[in-house]
Amino acid sequence: MKPLIVGLMVLGIFGFGRRVQAAVEIQGAPTSVYDFTVKSIDGSQKSLSDYKGQVLLIVNTASRCGFTPQYAGLETLYERYKDKGFVILGFPENNFMNQEPGDDASIKKFCEFKYHVSFPLFSKISVKGQDMAPLYSYLTTASGFNGDITWNFNKFLVDRQGRVVARFDSRTKPLDPKLEQEVQKHL
Repeated sequence: MKPLIVGLMVLGIFGFGRRVQAAVEIQGAPTSVYDFTVKSIDGSQKSLSDYKGQVLLIVNTASRCGFTPQYAGLETLYERYKDKGFVILGFPENNFMNQEPGDDASIKKFCEFKYHVSFPLFSKISVKGQDMAPLYSYLTTASGFNGDITWNFNKFLVDRQGRVVARFDSRTKPLDPKLEQEVQKHL
C-alpha cells in the first residue's frame, strides 16, 4: 500500500474520515516515474511519460564532487545501450556541500565540454529537505527503494513499465558489473 494512502488511513482513525482517503485514491498518488513532469536543462517542460517503454537510470549529479568523474562512465553506459532503449536522466543538485553551485547553463556547458555528456540533463533540483523535487520525493518514499539520497550520484534503475527495480549508491560506478547486469536484464 502506498505510504501516502497509509498515512491518510491513519488520519482516518483519528477522526478525519474516509473522504480524504477516497479523494487521494481517486486523484491517484504517483504510481511510476511516468507520473512526473520535470524541467529540462534548457528550460522546457518534459513529461517523463515520454520515456515509456525505455529502461531509465535516474541519477542525481554534481560537478564538484569526488564522484563527478562518474559522468564519463554514465556516458559510456548510455552510448553502449541507448540503441536498445536505455536512457540516463541526469538531475543536477546542490544538496551536498555546495558541490553544484552553477546555474543550468554552466552545468550543461561543463557536462558537454568536460565529459561529452549526450544523455538528457534536467534543471537543477533539490533531492532532499523541504524543497525536495516531487520526483525525488516519490523515489525516496514510494518507489519500493525508499530512503534518503545519501550523496551525489545515487542511481535508480527503472524498467520499461516505469517501475523502479534497483537502486545503487554513489560508490557504485556506472560500469560496475552489478549495475550493468541489471540494465541488461531489463532491456
